[in-house]
Amino acid sequence: MKLVKLLANLGYGSRKEVQRFIRSGAVTDDEGNVLSESDFPPHDKILFRGEELDPPAPFVIMLNKPDGYTCSSDDPGSTIYDLLPERFAHRNPGLNPIGRLDKDTTGLLLMTDDGKLLHKIIHPKSGCWKVYHVTLDRPLEGHEGELFGSGNLMLNSESKPLLPAKLEVLGEKEALITLHEGRYHQVRRMFA
Repeated sequence: MKLVKLLANLGYGSRKEVQRFIRSGAVTDDEGNVLSESDFPPHDKILFRGEELDPPAPFVIMLNKPDGYTCSSDDPGSTIYDLLPERFAHRNPGLNPIGRLDKDTTGLLLMTDDGKLLHKIIHPKSGCWKVYHVTLDRPLEGHEGELFGSGNLMLNSESKPLLPAKLEVLGEKEALITLHEGRYHQVRRMFA
C-alpha cells in the first residue's frame, strides 16, 4: 500500500490533503527523513507532524465511556465519537463499538474496525460474557441472584426469557452482573 493510501485510510485526510501533507514534509520516518508520496511504508515508524501514525486495521481501542454520551454515530447529541481524535471518524474501515452502553452508563467500551471480531464478541453463541458493575438507588431484595440465574426471567414487552446471568452482590445497593447477551436496556430492566 502506498503512503498516500495508508494515511488516507487512517483518517489523516483525503488523498489530496495527504499528498499536500507529504509534499510539505509533514511525513517522516523515525530518523527524520522526509518521505515521498510513492514510498511504500517499510519503515519501523512513520511520523505525521512528529507523532507516530495510528495503527492500521485491524484496530481495537479501549474507551472509558463517561456519562452523557451515546454509542450511536448519528445521534444529534454527544456521542462516543466526539471523545476520539477527529481523524478516527475518517478511518477506512470505520470504528464501531463492540456492544453498547446506555447514555447514562459509564465504563469500558471496546471499539474496532474489525467486523469479524465485533460479531464474534457480541453474538450470544460466542460465549463472551459481559460484566457490569451496578449501583442501585435502592437496596437489593436478596432474591435477584436466583431469579437472574434461572433463565426464566421475562422482561416487559418481550416474549423470550433472558439467558441465565450471574450476580455477585458487593453491597446493599451494589453488585456485579455477568450477562451472555445484550438486549435493549437489559441491566436496567432486570433491576426494575
